[in-house]
Amino acid sequence: MPVRMAVLKETLSGEQRVALDPTMAERFAKLGAEILVEKGAGASAFFADDLYGKSSRLVDNAQTLYAEADVVFKVQGPTLEEVEWLKDGSTLLAVLAPHRNLDVVKRLRDKKITSFAMELIPRISRAQSMDVLSSQAAVAGYYVALRAAILASGFFPMLTTAAGTIRPSKVVIVGAGVAGLQAIATCRRLGAMVEAYDIRPAARQEIESLGAKMIDTGVNAAAEGGYARELTAEERQKQADVLAKHVAAANAVITTAAIPGRAAPKIVTAAMVENMKRGAVIIDLAAESGGNCDLTRPGETYEHNGVVIDGPINIPSNFPAPASEMYAKNLFNFLSPMIKDGALNLDWNDEVIAKSALTHGGKIVHEPTSKLVG
Repeated sequence: MPVRMAVLKETLSGEQRVALDPTMAERFAKLGAEILVEKGAGASAFFADDLYGKSSRLVDNAQTLYAEADVVFKVQGPTLEEVEWLKDGSTLLAVLAPHRNLDVVKRLRDKKITSFAMELIPRISRAQSMDVLSSQAAVAGYYVALRAAILASGFFPMLTTAAGTIRPSKVVIVGAGVAGLQAIATCRRLGAMVEAYDIRPAARQEIESLGAKMIDTGVNAAAEGGYARELTAEERQKQADVLAKHVAAANAVITTAAIPGRAAPKIVTAAMVENMKRGAVIIDLAAESGGNCDLTRPGETYEHNGVVIDGPINIPSNFPAPASEMYAKNLFNFLSPMIKDGALNLDWNDEVIAKSALTHGGKIVHEPTSKLVG
């Protein structure tokens, strides 16, 4: 009997993405899987029901779909009510944010759900095509650059007119991961002068290759897996002293520093904001995990002492069609090697499978989450 895979309409307020676009749904179907799609699941991402074609079966409501599905695809994690609808022993793939949803994790464990938190995909070369954090960060980096250009008080590019020449804006970007690099590239295309800072020295080459100038604070906090370690108090002060000068001269500051599963590091202090130009703007990409700026209010845009501080959340949802297509490709690249003749066979010796699993066989198999649950 072929594995039944379900595509649900997202229930989180403001979420416009869908876990599988029609193209990836068809590709799963060609592997022998049966695809079930909740009616209207892709509508907010501009994928009408009829685009899913003959390869998928439309289902009227979510509860019926959950009851039939062997594998459930979602963007955001399920609510407790949705977990109750999951068939015992089924498989769930979503961005589960376990540290914020321990009650959901415990119920997934109790129902013997095999769940994969897509944000836990290990950052190894072989898994790059499955990396949800990177694909969605690329969308976010593009968006925050445009947002900064809109909210800043001046033009990003230099403009030469009959009335004179307008100097280009100066943009400081903190963090040169996928989102930061996309923000650098977009700001450069818009004509801004861009400086960027990352505590990993290896980021210098990527920053400079995009035409930005590296801000060197003398702090090196590179860690395993491409992430950054937490700074000591002395390192934080050294970083802040150097950054403060660049932030004060900026027309726009974009912060992108985040640590998965933990609160975002505070980098732009209230004192730095006080010294910024009136009409400058801060776009805090890390707002959802607390923000890189001391004064960020997640989900709000407000003015402080003449400086606009913007804390956007769920940014990829602002570009639902391409963000959904990228997310769906991540899911396909992750799961398709495990489908043989329409049946799902998970290889627990595979590093990618083992490290991204959250619950399996009635246990919480992700050690940090297990410790949080106790």
